[in-house]
Amino acid sequence: MTKRSRITTALALAGAGALALAGCAGPSGDAATDSDTAGADRPITIAVFNGWDEGIAASELWKAVLEEQGYDVELAYAEPAAVYTGLASGDYDLTLDTWLPLTHQQYVERFGADIVDLGAWNEEAKLTIAVNEDAPIDSLTELAANADMFDNKLVGIDAGSGLVTVTQDAVIPGYGLDGFDFIVSSTPAMLTELKSATDAGENIAVTLWRPHWAYNAFPIKDLEDPDGLLGEAEGIHTTSSLAFQEDFPEAFEWLSNFAMDNQTLYSLEDAMFGGSDGDDFGPVVAQWIAANQAWVDSLTS
Repeated sequence: MTKRSRITTALALAGAGALALAGCAGPSGDAATDSDTAGADRPITIAVFNGWDEGIAASELWKAVLEEQGYDVELAYAEPAAVYTGLASGDYDLTLDTWLPLTHQQYVERFGADIVDLGAWNEEAKLTIAVNEDAPIDSLTELAANADMFDNKLVGIDAGSGLVTVTQDAVIPGYGLDGFDFIVSSTPAMLTELKSATDAGENIAVTLWRPHWAYNAFPIKDLEDPDGLLGEAEGIHTTSSLAFQEDFPEAFEWLSNFAMDNQTLYSLEDAMFGGSDGDDFGPVVAQWIAANQAWVDSLTS
């Protein structure tokens, strides 16, 4: 039952009781207010990028928060292109992982008239090239000259992602890394390579981004990017369909005011990905919420 259904049922019961007591009575002011903030009689569908942990964490958090408030929520996992196509068509209600002004700008430009930007909930996002903490270099300007130390290999993530695109189009030619074997695979595959190299005490260079729980889990550091080819720090925005605000005005307002810094996000991500096996995140998120109840309560107050 969705929130509207529950409110409708509650209003019907309340109305029957009021009529029994007073003979006739219209809706109270409070009831009218509840009706104004009720959602459409359907689930809220949050689209989540495959393998993007900050988006998975934020989406699982909001699924729990909205369900606590009486909404039905579904998570739909998809690649970025499918997510924005789905938002523009109204098949999805929102996504919490739009990086601007660089990473997903191409999608915002393409679908801008058919989607809504609710604003940034995190302003500390950044694309990076990371290496093991004890690697003998500190800057991307040193990577080409020390390629053999990294087995001439740079491990990437998903094909078509903004990070892979900017690495291919700007970082590799800009820092003379054309001789590297740029391995484009997936985020889980990249993390497996990172763990293997860490366990073996070997050098490794990977495409990564902040915020990511890997910075807590592995001894790694970002290579300096003196030419700024990976771009400046970005904001992680919530983006919705055109219908979301009208269908769910209360949730739209909460999500428009959502803010989460990196330390809070790391804490949630570590609980979900660093301290738990599998993808049944509900119990883990519930436990994290219980430990951070005051902050979570502020999201809907």
